Amino acid sequence: MINRQTIQKAKQAHRNTILETLERRLQVAKANGENNLVAQLEAEKRYYLS
Repeated sequence: MINRQTIQKAKQAHRNTILETLERRLQVAKANGENNLVAQLEAEKRYYLS
C-alpha cells in the first residue's frame, strides 16, 4: 500500500512539472507576442499557485 507521504510527494512533483511547463509556454507566448495566450497562461499559473 502506498503511504500518504509518497502520495503527497507525487502530487507536489506533478504540480511542479505543470508549473515548469506553464512557465516555458509563457516565455514562448511572450516572445511571439501572443497576448491572449499570455493572459490565459498567467491565469492558469495563478490557479496552480493558489
